[in-house]
Amino acid sequence: MRIAVVGTGYVGLVTGTCFADSGNTVTCLDINADKIERLTRCEVPMYEPGLAELVERNVLAGRLSFTTDAAAAVGRAEIVFLAVGTPPAADSSADLTSLWSVVKSIAAHLPPQTLVVTKSTVPVGTCAGIEARLRAATGRACRVASNPEFLKEGTAIDDFQKPDRVVVGVRNSQDGELLRNLYQPYLRTEHPFLIMSPESAEMTKYVANSLLATKISFINEVANLCEQIDADIDDVRRGIGHDRRIGFAFLFPGAGYGGSCFPKDVQALAAMARGNGVIPRVLAAVHDTNLAQKKVLAVKIANHFGGDLKGRKVAVWGLAFKARTDDIRDAPALDLIEHLLAGGAVVTVFDPEAMDNIRRLYGDRLSYAARQMDALDGAECLAIVTEWGDFRRPDFDEMALRMRSKVIFDGRNLYVPADMKERGFTYHCIGKAPVVAG
Repeated sequence: MRIAVVGTGYVGLVTGTCFADSGNTVTCLDINADKIERLTRCEVPMYEPGLAELVERNVLAGRLSFTTDAAAAVGRAEIVFLAVGTPPAADSSADLTSLWSVVKSIAAHLPPQTLVVTKSTVPVGTCAGIEARLRAATGRACRVASNPEFLKEGTAIDDFQKPDRVVVGVRNSQDGELLRNLYQPYLRTEHPFLIMSPESAEMTKYVANSLLATKISFINEVANLCEQIDADIDDVRRGIGHDRRIGFAFLFPGAGYGGSCFPKDVQALAAMARGNGVIPRVLAAVHDTNLAQKKVLAVKIANHFGGDLKGRKVAVWGLAFKARTDDIRDAPALDLIEHLLAGGAVVTVFDPEAMDNIRRLYGDRLSYAARQMDALDGAECLAIVTEWGDFRRPDFDEMALRMRSKVIFDGRNLYVPADMKERGFTYHCIGKAPVVAG
């Protein structure tokens, strides 16, 4: 098929590249000329395992190309995917400014039978809005569908090529079959292809992310209680996770969730509820609990030092909101760094992929270590915020030699408290009583 993908951000680039890799001819469209030029040279602007190699292979094969020319991208396409950002507006609802701009820009070049598909996360009713705007601009009825993405940063290629399910929202069976044919290479292991209305598909995306965020906030709240009553959150997690109605997914306590999806989607769904006369009590609690959880490490560190952080050297391992990405949007590390700097601490940071993004944000307000162990030199404590594999089995003897004080605040529960005490570390984690070196 001939496909156009509008937007070369995370979702658009992964979508376009994967469709090209299954044999389609894909043109990715973006208004950022510098970004398009870099992509044409196979320079991928974000870190996602396997993506750069996949882009290069399909560009060299002639199946994947990039342009700023809307007519060239859309004019011959059988399907046009819209994958532009929908960031939070001032009232926490989704800001559709970029989406409406794209709809306007493609209308003049859209062939009569081309199917327009929203990949962006959009409020219920957006497909109907696109239909209305395209009809007004073209003078004819246009085909519009919804196809929400369920990609996880760090495993996006695998998620796309081996989906749990594919959800499409369509007005007629013809559009459903067209999309089924497009996704057929990824459905060979009998993963479900779910056809529903565009409104139900739009809602499905928000509900999925919000429910996962709810599990995270719930287990974090329980973890904080466990610390106060001498219970172990890992024991509790195992005790409930073997119940098939509950499961283990997203029940790992930590320093809060971040990224480009969960924070904005929880708030957007809550805003949608309020706009329709429904009080979003659970969603509000999920969001508030997560905001509080992002402060947990900062509070633990401040308490350890009696509230006096001025001049204390703190090392931070992990800056991205999760492992296997360089994305720092709403990352818990940002909350921690802000609290440390506000208290006068001297902060040295390390992350395998997100250092450049943090440097652009903080400049010389932070120190940047070339290697994770270098961040520890003279540190009075270490805070671990992201669960990179690099941090799971460090050389603890070298850590002890480099650190001024053997104190660790682990926001991802990477280590066993008893082992840390035996190694002579004071160790604070989430949902368990701290251990203090003798």
